[in-house]
Amino acid sequence: MVGAVIVIVVIAAVYFVLTSSTPDETNGEENNGNTFTTANPVAVIDTTMGEIQIELYQDKTPATVDNFIQLATDGFYDGVIFHRIKDDFMIQAGLQYPDGSTKESPYGSIAFESDPDVSHVDGAISMASTAAGVGGSAQFFICDGAQSFLDGSYAAFGVVIEGIEVVRDIAAVDHDGSLEPNPGGGKPVEDIIINSITIENLE
Repeated sequence: MVGAVIVIVVIAAVYFVLTSSTPDETNGEENNGNTFTTANPVAVIDTTMGEIQIELYQDKTPATVDNFIQLATDGFYDGVIFHRIKDDFMIQAGLQYPDGSTKESPYGSIAFESDPDVSHVDGAISMASTAAGVGGSAQFFICDGAQSFLDGSYAAFGVVIEGIEVVRDIAAVDHDGSLEPNPGGGKPVEDIIINSITIENLE
């Protein structure tokens, strides 16, 4: 009888282990086409139009993510504006203050980094750069809608997990058309400011 009880207890324990997950595990959920895991860091972008939360793919694009995290924790992005927007394309920041003055990353440029599993899906965050295949430094953009033509040419490194409606609202704001017709978009007619970017879920 004792032996039977022990067998039942062991079976129950094995079942519990197999069906449970730790906080660092993931079920491979899909978000906008890219698989994400909550074990990755999350950037919380507080803007004057609302909050955007972005999972940073540190497991797939570590150099690009580490550069972004360093800048964010330094407060580099605090007070800068979205200086380029275009509806159904993207919103871009990391260069300019409301008074028109600009800033550059104290860490300089980084090497281009791309992973075939990370694409420019709706809500993807990617590095802005001077040309395709160039790593960039501090400027980033967030896709408003999928922009698959950028895959392999620009360094996507994460995706929006909350606040995609804020991205939509920012992209739809009137702009000055200074970059039309190509590459498109322009500076918002009213400043949209990044108050801060905080990083959560860091190990």
